[in-house]
Amino acid sequence: MSKIRAKDRDAVIQSLRAGVVPRVGQHLIQVGRAGELDSLLKDVDRLADGGSAFRVVVGEYGAGKTFFLNLVRGIAMERKLVTMHADLNPDRRLHASGGQARSLYSELAKNMATRTKPEGGALQGIVEKFISQAKTEAKTKGVESEAVIREYLAELTEMVNGYDFADVIAAYCRGFEEGNEQLKADAIRWLRGEFSTKTDARAALGVRTIVDDASVYDQLKLLSRFVRLAGFGGLMICLDELVNLYKLANTQARNANYEQILRILNDSLQGSAEGLGFVLGGTPEFLMDTRRGLYSYPALQSRLAENSFAKSGLIDLSGPVIRLSSLTPEDFYVLLQKLRNVYASGEPEKFLLPDEAIPAFMAHCNQRLGEAYFRTPRTTITAFINLLAVIEQNPTAEWRTLLGAVELSRDNGGQQDLEVEADDELASFKL
Repeated sequence: MSKIRAKDRDAVIQSLRAGVVPRVGQHLIQVGRAGELDSLLKDVDRLADGGSAFRVVVGEYGAGKTFFLNLVRGIAMERKLVTMHADLNPDRRLHASGGQARSLYSELAKNMATRTKPEGGALQGIVEKFISQAKTEAKTKGVESEAVIREYLAELTEMVNGYDFADVIAAYCRGFEEGNEQLKADAIRWLRGEFSTKTDARAALGVRTIVDDASVYDQLKLLSRFVRLAGFGGLMICLDELVNLYKLANTQARNANYEQILRILNDSLQGSAEGLGFVLGGTPEFLMDTRRGLYSYPALQSRLAENSFAKSGLIDLSGPVIRLSSLTPEDFYVLLQKLRNVYASGEPEKFLLPDEAIPAFMAHCNQRLGEAYFRTPRTTITAFINLLAVIEQNPTAEWRTLLGAVELSRDNGGQQDLEVEADDELASFKL
């Protein structure tokens, strides 16, 4: 086993203990769901080949949707894709008229990430990479850089806001060559959707449009084309907490958002969104509720319906909906081993629990939570890390006692032997 850096170890442990997904080190604790992951990897490869993708990842609260989405994003970045991600909330929606859609776009732009900038904020680097490529070619041909940029971006002018997009990139190029930091900053502001009025945008950049609620999806399609021109494989967008659309009380607003999802789905299935992929995370209610969920919109229900032949244990992971299956006991055993390893910084001699404690802990959770702990790993992971924390800070504490392995026999008033009780518990939980 290789030693784990203290920075990575602390980031993983602190995040998991708080019940949130760690931003780094997901590979240290990834287990199971090989089929689901493999199907998303095919989507990543398809995007890199200029195709499109659309997936809805469905799972209960705490089942690992966010972790799964982050893992897919990490893989996409390793395959030279650009990723964007955001969580939906009452102030961020796919469709709105009060600025909520533009707010979602701004969050996505802020979180734009590449392999060299996985934490986000990669937009400016992508623009500069494109411009440096254009300047190199312009120098070879003996022409102006802006002429080469205009030539590259000509294919974008056929799209909505394409002309203004090309003007903004050209403005950034001028600022780059002239050392005009304000012009560069204004261009990035426009690309991030941070101009609130067309007047300000026209004064700063000479363009007549801005990224507003109505043009968010069109701007994302422009960005997907642009990142491919900059030398990347494509653009993958991960949207989590789609249940916030399900919670919208206004039926008209909810249906407008579902209509936007339908538009994205149609473009993806028809292949008209080149190099653009969407992965949406939500709960089963968000998908299947026929009164307020996606299934309440007939066109979406027909497109997202389950394969009627995938019954009796048979699966189909090629459709647009991926249901996160429950982790098996074997997966959980491996997961807890990995958590123990991360807690010890990858050094076996620092393990706080022996091997026999892991199945005993699983048996304890099974008795307390039943099958729920397989479906929602978050609670069990947090409990396991809490157990490790107590043992670390209280070296005299006995893990069997903490798990409640010692029970008084009320029939004879005696105390069961500690080792026998632990053995019984281990025997009752066979992996």
